[in-house]
Amino acid sequence: MTLPDDFLWGVSTSAFQIEGAFHDDGRVPSVWDDFPAHEGQTAAVACDHYHRYREDVALMRDLGVGAYRFSVAWPRLADLSFYDRLVDLLLDNGIAPVATLYHWDTPKSVEDAGGWLARDTASRFAEYAAAVGERLADRVAMWIPINEPAILTLLGHAIGQHAPGRVLLFDALPVAHHLNLAHGLAVQALRSAGAKAVGTANNHTPAWPATPDDVAAAHAYSALHNWLFTDPLLAGTYPAELADRLPIQDGDLAITAQPLDFYGVNYYNPTRLRSPSEGNPLPFELVDIDEYPKTAFDWPVVPQGLSEMVTALRERHPNLPPVYITESGCSYGEDIEDRARIAYLDGHIEAALDAGVRGYFVWSLMDNFEWDSGYSQRFGLVHVDYETQERTPRSSFAWYRDRIRR
Repeated sequence: MTLPDDFLWGVSTSAFQIEGAFHDDGRVPSVWDDFPAHEGQTAAVACDHYHRYREDVALMRDLGVGAYRFSVAWPRLADLSFYDRLVDLLLDNGIAPVATLYHWDTPKSVEDAGGWLARDTASRFAEYAAAVGERLADRVAMWIPINEPAILTLLGHAIGQHAPGRVLLFDALPVAHHLNLAHGLAVQALRSAGAKAVGTANNHTPAWPATPDDVAAAHAYSALHNWLFTDPLLAGTYPAELADRLPIQDGDLAITAQPLDFYGVNYYNPTRLRSPSEGNPLPFELVDIDEYPKTAFDWPVVPQGLSEMVTALRERHPNLPPVYITESGCSYGEDIEDRARIAYLDGHIEAALDAGVRGYFVWSLMDNFEWDSGYSQRFGLVHVDYETQERTPRSSFAWYRDRIRR
């Protein structure tokens, strides 16, 4: 397959999952700092990327990627000098910086003032976006205001699995609108600061009905997980079945629907749904997909789901901007000779190329702190020994390097 000359091969990480350094350069606490994780683990050190970023950029240079997608920590707003150093070093090594402004690490002070349930948080986020844009827009190649708002809404506010740990079910829907509004305001702020290219990174999953009688359940789930965070950005609308639950004010949808230079898809697996059992307050129930291999996270490995999702996006939104796969990867064990990860990446990269996307970012460059699962899940092309912080490239690192060259 002939790729466009500007096809972008990359890797992705997020600040909270790798940086550590909770008390450096005036960082303030985030909602995740003390949130319960696997066996009581915390990200206070994580991969110590804050102090070892030079070593990690050298790994990326050896890997041969054209871009590195990282996130800026909102809790570090008081001093952004670390990101100045990181961006400059990336550019010195021929790697395009792709900056995500928000990967779930809400400052605790913002949460205490209402968090994403409060409309004012969208304005506070826009101020943060303006400050980061003023500092870095002259050097960052691509911007993503908010990563995976669906996961923050559903896991963080609807069922309490992620920070801030709220269990609100459908009463969490105002969070979705405030995140979409914050996205639009941040796009405006970044463009005012001179940002070169602004897009988004939404988590998407094909919704499969378990039986022909479960189509309505799959439709309801897709509206909530996929279209609630796509339609307002690309069409200035909300799914009809959810719109009357959202605190929309006059002019909001014109803000959410800012023109985008690219659209990021984070894909891991499809989801199978059935009609809810009696007493279930939700209009669907999740059903195991057991006819495919599973990752260590028990996620089914279904490469064709990636191309299925990109096709669905283009059918629903014919004006879809150029698509990048901004996250795609898998968790397996400690193994350095990780043949299963290679097979996963091979299948998903081929599905992405078949779908005609403009770039592919592997999640993740290195093993990291996997939110409520702590250090129990390893997504890295690079193995991290959390006791010594030694980095060891896995076989998948060499495979991806060779794939990029080829």
